[in-house]
Amino acid sequence: MITAPPGKPMPEGAAELRRLARQIATDPSAWTPELASLVAGLFEQLAPAWDTEHATGRLDFLADALARGGPLPCGICLELGSGTGQHTPHLADAFDHVIAVDLARKMLRRAPAHLAPRLQADAARLPLAAGSIAAVVLVDALLFPAEITRVLAVGGVLIWANQLGADGPLFLDTPTVIGALGGAWSAVQAEAGWGSWAVLRRARTP
Repeated sequence: MITAPPGKPMPEGAAELRRLARQIATDPSAWTPELASLVAGLFEQLAPAWDTEHATGRLDFLADALARGGPLPCGICLELGSGTGQHTPHLADAFDHVIAVDLARKMLRRAPAHLAPRLQADAARLPLAAGSIAAVVLVDALLFPAEITRVLAVGGVLIWANQLGADGPLFLDTPTVIGALGGAWSAVQAEAGWGSWAVLRRARTP
């Protein structure tokens, strides 16, 4: 187990953002074009200082998930809410192919282009074929269950991770994530450092 070091940051307004994240995950109508535009604009503004002022700099939770979350499938890994690409190197080491997706263009411009193709898209409406993705990774990102279940292959995995665990602004517990996704899933979860992770595996049809 990776223990939590001292000095864990506690973002302001996290409880309100968690309520919004839960609403978006459980009610598709909550994600309106106006809200999408507002969120995109916010992260466009935050992009220049994101790595130095907003990121925790701790990636142990993701490394732990990739190491202990069970066998990873072969195929394409879709990194949703990839931001400036802090987590992309870990994913590029773990998967054959990674696609980095973010709503904010300025975030993507700061991401490492040599590790993964970068795609500006709304995660609620992905320009990807159904069943084409082996793994979807969300680190401190909003959950759009309908699109995840559409693009994820049967037997694929969803890695749901939060840098600050339950204190994170977009944290959802694993039962809530499974309930929003619907269908049959198995899950392995743990805490690591400041963060938490769950690897959810989509059940194969009999």
